[in-house]
Amino acid sequence: MAEFPHRRDILAGGALAGMAAFAPGVAAQASAAPDLKGKAILITGAATGFGFLGALHYARAGAKVFATMRNLPRPQASELLSAAETEKLDISVIELDVLSDAMVARAVREAEAQAGGALDVIINNAGIGITGPIELQDMEATKLIFDTNVFGAQRVARAALPAMRKAKRGLVVNISSQLGRVIVPNGGHYSATKFALEALSEQMAYELVPHGIDVTIIEPGGYPTDVWRNRNRYTGALKARLDTERAAAYPAVVARMGMEDGSGRSADPMDVPRAIAEIIALPAGQRPLRRAVHPGPKPQEAINELSARVQVQMLGGSPYGPWVKAVHEIG
Repeated sequence: MAEFPHRRDILAGGALAGMAAFAPGVAAQASAAPDLKGKAILITGAATGFGFLGALHYARAGAKVFATMRNLPRPQASELLSAAETEKLDISVIELDVLSDAMVARAVREAEAQAGGALDVIINNAGIGITGPIELQDMEATKLIFDTNVFGAQRVARAALPAMRKAKRGLVVNISSQLGRVIVPNGGHYSATKFALEALSEQMAYELVPHGIDVTIIEPGGYPTDVWRNRNRYTGALKARLDTERAAAYPAVVARMGMEDGSGRSADPMDVPRAIAEIIALPAGQRPLRRAVHPGPKPQEAINELSARVQVQMLGGSPYGPWVKAVHEIG
């Protein structure tokens, strides 16, 4: 693996290398089967999809995994614990609803107690989608999706960061989306929340440079996971609340609301846990700010590169320059 300057070296006055904004190839240089022994990892939304698969993948790589989910007891928790017992994996299941300040704080404290100190990684995976035109998103739907996709990640990060700061290490992984950089009509507030999560994550990445903590944003495309079933449930509830006048303004779209099943999507959902594991295994200060993870075209990469370039141009010579350059200039 090529040698890169650590962010703390840059802040200390080390020479700045040429810009490699976003550096999508950095994670690919990691081992195909990274060793995560000694890593304490907390995942939200671990009952299904990337969270469930990730819990098993990181534990099989040697990590101590805290798989958090709401509404315990539930079958998915039993499945994880059964797999852990059979394979001798270090997986603990903790109840956590990202909508609850108290549950988040309690779950993170419990995980830190079991880990014997600061968590090494938090993965903000919990998220929902609610489809339909923006006008049809009532305040109940709007508050729920922002509370889950944005405020939930903020709750978990705020709970875990004090111990990480004291330890001067850590990694925050926030699961965004391809739609956190590009927009498809009739997707409800999904892009709005993921755009917000992207901004929150990038700002946090700058601010945590002096504390030795990395932030990585994962941008998946569409994968065949339970996200479609869950989205239909939330969208169906919204559809049932629509008033006649607004629904009549978007008849074709309303007819399809709550009917998507993700069919035709054949990409391997394990792409995401594998990518995250590779990034976790990278040395501190060398992890990319963003990583697009899905087969096929990745239009967000052009936006990522331009955004990084503009950030450095705008703030590179300011007092914030060392933070911004440490995040965007790798290699």
